[in-house]
Amino acid sequence: MKKLTLFTLTLLLTAAMALIPATAQDSARWGLPEGATLRLGKGYIEDIAYSPDDTLLAVASSIGIWLYDTATYQEVALLAGHTGGVSSVVFSPDGRTLASGSGNEIRLWDATTGKLLNTLQGHTNRVNSVVFSPDGRTLASGSNDSIIRLWNAITGHPLNILQGHRDGVSSVVFSPDGRTLASGGADREIRLWDATTGKLQNTLQGQRGGVYSVAFSPNGGTLASGGVDREIRLWDTTTGKLQNTLQGHTGYVYSVVFSPDGRTLASGSSGGDGEIRLWDATTGKLQNILQGHTGYVYSVIFSPDGRTLASRAGDEIRLWDTTTGKLLEKNILQGHTGSVSSVIVFSPDGRILALESWVGEIRLWDATTGKLQNTLQGHTGHVFSVVFSPDGHTLGSGGRYGEIRLWDATTGKLQNTLQGHTDDVTSVVFSPDGRTLASGSKDSIIRLWNATTGQPLNILQGHWNDVLSVVFSPDGRILASGSRDGEIRLWDATTGKLLNTLQGHWGSVSRVVFSPDGRTLALGINDGTIRLWDATTGKLQNTLQGHWDSFVFSPDGGTLAWNEGETVFLWDAATGQLEENTLQGDPRYAAESGAFSPDGRTLATLSDSVVLLWELAPPAWEAPPNADVNGDVIVAPPAPEPLPNADVSGDGIVTNFDLALVGLNFGHTGTAHPADVNGDGAVTIADLLIVADAIDLEAANEEAAEEGEAPAAPAAQRLTATEVQAWLAQAQRLDLINPTYQRGIAKLEQLLARLTPKKTALLANYPNPFNPETWIPYQLAQPAEVTVSIHSADGKLVRTLALGQKPAGIYQAKGHAAYWDGRNAQGEPVASGVYFYTLQAGDFIATKKMVIRK
Repeated sequence: MKKLTLFTLTLLLTAAMALIPATAQDSARWGLPEGATLRLGKGYIEDIAYSPDDTLLAVASSIGIWLYDTATYQEVALLAGHTGGVSSVVFSPDGRTLASGSGNEIRLWDATTGKLLNTLQGHTNRVNSVVFSPDGRTLASGSNDSIIRLWNAITGHPLNILQGHRDGVSSVVFSPDGRTLASGGADREIRLWDATTGKLQNTLQGQRGGVYSVAFSPNGGTLASGGVDREIRLWDTTTGKLQNTLQGHTGYVYSVVFSPDGRTLASGSSGGDGEIRLWDATTGKLQNILQGHTGYVYSVIFSPDGRTLASRAGDEIRLWDTTTGKLLEKNILQGHTGSVSSVIVFSPDGRILALESWVGEIRLWDATTGKLQNTLQGHTGHVFSVVFSPDGHTLGSGGRYGEIRLWDATTGKLQNTLQGHTDDVTSVVFSPDGRTLASGSKDSIIRLWNATTGQPLNILQGHWNDVLSVVFSPDGRILASGSRDGEIRLWDATTGKLLNTLQGHWGSVSRVVFSPDGRTLALGINDGTIRLWDATTGKLQNTLQGHWDSFVFSPDGGTLAWNEGETVFLWDAATGQLEENTLQGDPRYAAESGAFSPDGRTLATLSDSVVLLWELAPPAWEAPPNADVNGDVIVAPPAPEPLPNADVSGDGIVTNFDLALVGLNFGHTGTAHPADVNGDGAVTIADLLIVADAIDLEAANEEAAEEGEAPAAPAAQRLTATEVQAWLAQAQRLDLINPTYQRGIAKLEQLLARLTPKKTALLANYPNPFNPETWIPYQLAQPAEVTVSIHSADGKLVRTLALGQKPAGIYQAKGHAAYWDGRNAQGEPVASGVYFYTLQAGDFIATKKMVIRK
């Protein structure tokens, strides 16, 4: 019968709501504002409720009410319509009606069709709790306005107002016979009311703190309460006397509930790392402790048959077997998102979005499917900043208590922890070449680190208040910092010397951003303005009124985006004029920050716990007036201008060597230089792409063969996969529509594939025999911690070369291979003879022989 009921429900929901897709994955596209294409996350969870027939689980979230099929625990519908997050939800006793509270209103829904039946208004503050009477005729609601309201559940007409609480009402519940209504409030009182007349019958006192939850036992003889004092109290509902006090929780008790048979009491709290406790409801003896949630447990409910206990934290729901206390096979409903902080960032290839969290987690989402890919845990508190390295292999994060963590962006494995700051790390950023990590902290100090080894490089001091934002210029030469002291400081990123100080702001500088061309520095000031400065002269160019802590440049630098509530405004970065394609969102998705994808075609906006992706139209080419000379109405875009000679080395052929020459001279300006291929006065990524477009990959293979290398690794002496990956990441961040540049990017991708080995290997050292030094080459198919150990012929350890974390690539040239100077760990030259060298890279281990001859 249960399956038939659910099947009928599904058909009705499909017909009436048109919200049920073929797969659960499509739920990421349900109920989106016009213009949005995808949603990451299903919102923060506020409340949960089973339908009386146990076929549905309703989840009240920050974006609406999700309905899950309890047979499969897949989403079947999303009820949207509230203008804000849904704080409470409950089914009527017959299961036909669903009531929800959001903001200061209550909505009644047809639980079969999903159709909105009524909207009840009267509360003046957040509705915390809604409950039906046992006969389903009355609905009670408790609110932060300190008032309890009774409504006719059929017509929606108000029946009564119960007043007396001196603070917000957190929980309301009817007794099983429907004659009594119990309420718990922040004023530390529990009140019992006559449900018919509204007359106060009794006030139960003794709770040493606000009351979060109250629950009647199935026979109505006992009332359980839990709250701020971390205790559960059991009261005699007839006499009002305290029967028992249950202790053991180490945090606030947010939820208490009796099992349907009345034998067990379940409680959820903020202590014990997300702890649920099961008690004998008669004796008060602790029966079991259920652990697994990583956040506060705000709700616990029994299924109607009592066999399952559902518990909810902010971002997940867990299902437990009430007999064994074990998680069920279909045990965790995920995809909901806890509250996140204000930063969102795309990976360099645009495929992954990373979000910070207030609970010490970093979540990685697939930007195409909307699926959660990984959750990185380890921070002990709020994560303030997260950033991808230019090659996309590493994720850096800054958090509470001076923590900086470096993660493998693919596996989520922690690679390194950098220590030195004495207060919260508010901002972390990689240099454009990925070799340096800069961090700003509330200790007023900026630190520079070697991004590979984690070793400290420099300390920049001068700010006299919290450093809130740090950023490198696109060429990596300048580091800009913004502080709560109202100053922006520009530093030489190599020497740490202070170059300039921009002053005159009357508020904190919470955000500092360079335009992609490095010519403009945009500042977010907490006086409600965005200020644009000339990064070279330090002169103020423009002041824009906007959301000062969430603006972002488009990759081409032409557009500035920021939000105001649910609306995202797009402005011309040069003129400060509002563009026409403003994105009008939804009150449920009040944007807090945003990020452009590297290709500039997608804008991601972050609300409290949900990300929306908006597709932006690529710039269209427009034909100039009268361009159709022959009158055939076919006008093609102009052909690209001929590009200069890409043979930088002048050897008559364009190979990897020419690429390397451009890369080595990045940032060179002024006097004409062979690497300035396009002749614009600066060596940039554009010059590199021109060379890449002209490169002869077959000649590169021949060049490699002449040097005795495998064709799969052309010119490994001159290029590495890391370098090519960094160039690709830089190019992909720009909106380069010139066909030459697009072909150059494609060539770089081919070259990267050739430079990335398919398997990890230890290669023969060179020279061999040698005296006194040698180089030990190797290749990595994936990133790994690399160590080379050298043993004598009798097996004794002579020397260990700790090379650190290395990205995938070929390490064959002298500048990249492991180097041994023929000395032992004490610095003494070793004797002639046979030695063995062993490479350990992750799980890979290999050994080869070498000979020293003196």
